[in-house]
Amino acid sequence: MGQPVAVFTDTEELDPAPAVRLLTEAGFEARVVGSRDPERIAEAARDACALIVGYARIDAPLLDRLPGLGIVATMSAGYDMVDVEAARRRGLWVTNLPSVATEDVAVHALASALSLVRRLPQADAAVRGGGWSADLADVPRRASELTLALVGMGRIARELARIAAPVFGRITAHDPHARTTDWPAGVGPLPLGELVATADVLSLHTPLTPGTRGLVDGALLSRLRPGSYLVNVARGELVDPGALLAALDSGRLAGAALDVFPVEPPPAGDPLRSHPRIQLSPHSAYLSDVSRRAYVCVPAENVIAWHRTGRPATTPVVAPVL
Repeated sequence: MGQPVAVFTDTEELDPAPAVRLLTEAGFEARVVGSRDPERIAEAARDACALIVGYARIDAPLLDRLPGLGIVATMSAGYDMVDVEAARRRGLWVTNLPSVATEDVAVHALASALSLVRRLPQADAAVRGGGWSADLADVPRRASELTLALVGMGRIARELARIAAPVFGRITAHDPHARTTDWPAGVGPLPLGELVATADVLSLHTPLTPGTRGLVDGALLSRLRPGSYLVNVARGELVDPGALLAALDSGRLAGAALDVFPVEPPPAGDPLRSHPRIQLSPHSAYLSDVSRRAYVCVPAENVIAWHRTGRPATTPVVAPVL
């Protein structure tokens, strides 16, 4: 049996060098494609036993071209880029990073919400333009008078609820799949319709599935209180961009903070990039000095553990029947 091969697809802003060293020391040949192009991935990984994936789409046609593959390890908590049913049918392991950046994403969501509520971008623009507090178009609202509503109640949302509790007056949540016994104290479970209708800040923390794609559409946004805010640090496809822009233009939404987009990065002409009431960050909620290394090294450790023991180091998303 020859030297095992592990292939990184797209690494975006992450530096794969520490993970390459780990794999090399474990006896692997590590290759970095640096692309989402399926043709380039298929060529580089034709003899690979492991794929380490950023945002590249790993679908059934690509998997068919990689007969030696045994594991797909994502460099994110999300794994919607992998056709998990196709992987399951082929007896592959699929792993993700469920908790590497929990703190970072929760803090980013809270910072985004508070920046919207306190109107920090507008305050910054006023001073840079030679103005002062009298030039602010709207007076900020007091956070302790507001309700923070969470859609989804996984690890990140629970951490956000914990750190936001001293700041916001009320925290509510909706998640039909999470046990409320695991929720932080004081978080009120609500049906989605009631959650949206009583929210001042709506923060999204649900995975992207066929059932949640386009969840935040015109109908949902129409239920929000006038002057409310939206925060999305989950997946861009959860939100209908046209409906979001219409809600901002009508005043139903006072502002939105987006860390994720349907197309990343958004193209130059995308109105999401230029709308004055949208606060942008470049899919960086997960990013910190600690998470930057973990995002490449933990998938590599999963690959190494799988090769040595038959199982990855972290709990898998998909496990073959052994």
